[in-house]
Amino acid sequence: MNVFSASDPDRASGSGSGSGSGSGELAVSAAGLVKHFGGTRAVAGIDLEVRRGQIFGVLGPNGAGKTTMLRMLATLLPIDAGQAHVFGVDVRREPHRVRQLLGVTGQYASVDENLTGRENLWLFARLQGIPAREARATSLRLLEQFDLQEAADKPISQFSGGMRRRLDLAASLIRRPPLIFLDEPTTGLDPRTRGQMWDTIRALVLDGCTVLLTTQYLDEADQLADRIAVIDRGIKVAEGTSDQLKSSVGSSTLHLRLAAPGDLPDAAEVVGRLLSEEPVLTPELGALNVSLTDADQAADVLIALRQSNLSISSLTVQKPTLDEVFLALTGHEAADRTAEHPDPDDPTGSSGPSDSGDSTDELTLEMTR
Repeated sequence: MNVFSASDPDRASGSGSGSGSGSGELAVSAAGLVKHFGGTRAVAGIDLEVRRGQIFGVLGPNGAGKTTMLRMLATLLPIDAGQAHVFGVDVRREPHRVRQLLGVTGQYASVDENLTGRENLWLFARLQGIPAREARATSLRLLEQFDLQEAADKPISQFSGGMRRRLDLAASLIRRPPLIFLDEPTTGLDPRTRGQMWDTIRALVLDGCTVLLTTQYLDEADQLADRIAVIDRGIKVAEGTSDQLKSSVGSSTLHLRLAAPGDLPDAAEVVGRLLSEEPVLTPELGALNVSLTDADQAADVLIALRQSNLSISSLTVQKPTLDEVFLALTGHEAADRTAEHPDPDDPTGSSGPSDSGDSTDELTLEMTR
């Protein structure tokens, strides 16, 4: 799914209906977004502020409401309640202007299986009103940018999953929009191709784009996002930088291994007395783990062990992982399918209509009108 634009966001925000919260610095602002599907409340009052030049991550499991929220912001679904602005332009009142500011890549590539990579890009460019000669030049530029030159004249049916995703993202950039929505862009990709996509996304921001990224992968949010909103069952449960989220749910953990495994009981006594915290022991490794209220306490532990003539072979201090953050915030792991609250617009969810098949073509055509 792709939508393209050559519009100037500053000009758009200057004449649009501003959000009243510094829209000149905001690429996206939303307040109280709500979406119902029958008796299901897929999005339940979400607020967002995405600043220009950011990679903003929306993290949540399948069925959390991420795709539904993104579709509302992209004008693909009507907003039942709340308000949203893109570069100061009201999403509900001026959807056509909003579409001129966006590039959207959905969870499944919307390319035509019967065309080659070059033909797909040329077709998307022509649908955007670009003259034929310029469309050919743009296609060549994007094929080179996304390292698809060798596959340019192969039918899409011969493309790997990673090549399809890169081609779909390339199509989103035909008009070089200032804002790009990426809905789980690395779903189903192998680790190497995921890494390549991450590099591409970082390059987009360096080139002046703002990216709103949905993902169910904790490591992806940790690696890419400047700020992260954690969404579960249609509700935003937390927001902040990766470090802020990790710090919000607890202390750091000290991982310690003794040079002599037989010293573990003595070391555990020293550590427990110093920190007033019972360490967790791994006797077969001569190792222990203990929570720290302050990472600086690790130095106190080292001094106390040295004074007790106990030698260590390794010591690390780790912040909580995003997995631990998500578990603490929601009570379940991010990989849970949350079947009890499916997102009707999430094609990987357990129920509800799918985005795959004909619906992808329908969305593409709607966005390019």
